[in-house]
Amino acid sequence: MTNQKQAMLYGLATVLLWSTVATAFKLALAELAPVQMLLVACAASVLVMGGILMAQGRWHLVFELSRRQYLQSVGMGLINPCLYYFFLFGAFDRLPAQEAQPLNYTWALVLAYLSVPFLGQKLRRIDILAGLVCYAGVVVIATRGAVTSLSFSDPLGVAFALGSTLVWASYWIIATRDTRDPVVGLFLNFLFGLPFITLACWYTVGLDLPLGGSLTAAVYVGVFEMGIAFVLWSQAMKKAENTAKVSNLIFISPFLSLVFIYFILGEIILPSTYVGLTLIMAGLWLQQQKVRVRQRGLDHG
Repeated sequence: MTNQKQAMLYGLATVLLWSTVATAFKLALAELAPVQMLLVACAASVLVMGGILMAQGRWHLVFELSRRQYLQSVGMGLINPCLYYFFLFGAFDRLPAQEAQPLNYTWALVLAYLSVPFLGQKLRRIDILAGLVCYAGVVVIATRGAVTSLSFSDPLGVAFALGSTLVWASYWIIATRDTRDPVVGLFLNFLFGLPFITLACWYTVGLDLPLGGSLTAAVYVGVFEMGIAFVLWSQAMKKAENTAKVSNLIFISPFLSLVFIYFILGEIILPSTYVGLTLIMAGLWLQQQKVRVRQRGLDHG
């Protein structure tokens, strides 16, 4: 099997996992407060990523970093998982999954815009057009189709969802200067973030966690969304001979996610969700065109 085929398989496996997490979020939040869900998921993720590093024979890398890099882990851990998942789980706690999930996908566009002042990249006209299309989709979903009234179904929930995109994009901009092994870096970020999450949980809603389906769903999120999916996607990017083809697989995820949301959560998918999601994906597709052009240049170079 060629490296590209392996990359596509890793990518498809990741997309399948990503497609299930919106449903898992809602199942977990049925009985858990967002901060409790974050505590359980983060703890499960730390165990899984630690196990992966041991299985790969790379556990020793955890102890070979400089003091500055360990301090970096604390700072980045406060952003992801602490702040990012606080916003994301807060959005899913307040909004239907069919609304919160598509809004979160606009992080890629936010990343392109933040890359202009922080990474010195140029903003092209197609980036502006992509933004207009994307955020038109956001308005359609957030107003449930009542675009002219601009009456948002849950303004705070929408703010949480869009806030999560800003935090996530900022995290990846900071990560461009991160020289640590990606899995080691994420493991340490979550490990150092865990005590802060535990304290926040203890201080606000308490550490008495209900046993049952919600707890299982939170563990699922930690194992698969926060842990295994990241490792699989890293492998896909590492093996890819054409990264654009692998990256385009992400466009499958939100539509597949609606299938799980409908059949497992029983949410009736609104027409506005389909329209808004299509606009968001179209905007992201436009924004991806510079990646395709660059990739073609590399393929023919």
